[in-house]
Amino acid sequence: MRQPRSSGPGKRRGRGGPRIPATTIRKQQAALANVDQITGAKIPKSFVFSRGKLPSTLRHLQQDLRKVMLPYTALNLKEKKRNNLKDFVNVAGPLGVTHFLILSNPKSLPHLRFANSPQGPTFTFQIEEYALAADIANSQKRPRCPPGIFKNSPLVVLSGFSGLGEPFKSLVEYFQHMVPAVDPSTVKLAECQRILLLKYDKEKEVIDFRHYSIKLQPVGVSRRIRKLMQNNQVPDLRDLNDVSDYVTKAGYGSESEVDDEAAMVNLPGDVDKLNRASRKSAVRLQEIGPRMTMRLVKVEGGLCSGDVLYPWPVVKEDVGKKGIATEEDIGGQEETEDGLEDGSEDEMEE
Repeated sequence: MRQPRSSGPGKRRGRGGPRIPATTIRKQQAALANVDQITGAKIPKSFVFSRGKLPSTLRHLQQDLRKVMLPYTALNLKEKKRNNLKDFVNVAGPLGVTHFLILSNPKSLPHLRFANSPQGPTFTFQIEEYALAADIANSQKRPRCPPGIFKNSPLVVLSGFSGLGEPFKSLVEYFQHMVPAVDPSTVKLAECQRILLLKYDKEKEVIDFRHYSIKLQPVGVSRRIRKLMQNNQVPDLRDLNDVSDYVTKAGYGSESEVDDEAAMVNLPGDVDKLNRASRKSAVRLQEIGPRMTMRLVKVEGGLCSGDVLYPWPVVKEDVGKKGIATEEDIGGQEETEDGLEDGSEDEMEE
């Protein structure tokens, strides 16, 4: 006797087993998408959005920051004026979003806030200088930014933060957990194609934000041979007498030599056709942008709210008759226009 087919989107556990509801299956798939299948750790995800009106250059900077945070961010996040910060928090929970990068422009001074969702803390930076990715590419003779390098998260490199106390210890922890952790024993070298450098200048008390692409180049192989192996196409040999002329043409040595010995490494495994474990390879970094110089101006205990943890409250003597010492919160002078009531929050549409 033929068994009737079960209707509905659910699945059965074996023959005649109980049917799993479709909502449960979707929840299980969403939970797996938020967990690294190798390390088992939760994958950090981010929203990059703005508060208030931004000029066109800062809009481009916002899009560049979204590319930096790829692939675990919403590249095409749509913002609406009626949205507020609570809307982002409500959307972030089901999507597994853990970090917010919020751009604002109070009094024509660009600010960038790094916040943990949903409870904070929030680190507010004043952007003193910045350059867009397009500006950096225009300044280079051979810009290199292939789309494939954004398939994996960047490697975060921190410099100059050693020996600093709070709030920089909390800030370092935030930067370390902003992207997925890397396990050196299981990571594939072919997936390490970008570096996010955050360097603290103790003299100027600013943080330099730099974004680089990583390129491996085999030592002792000319550019012509590299192109031949990468493109898999027969070169134009009409003006040459022999194939050896193509290899030994002038400029071969200058194109293949690497001056910096520290840049040469022995790879533990094969990366591609040219960079193999049996050869030495040179590691080259090329800036792809954006570039920023930021100054920490405020730290709040909550999500864009709560106790001001930095700058520290200082005691100043009043010049009045009674000479009463008063506490003045320096951080209170910072911009407060983007509280929970302001509006330009987004619904994520990719």
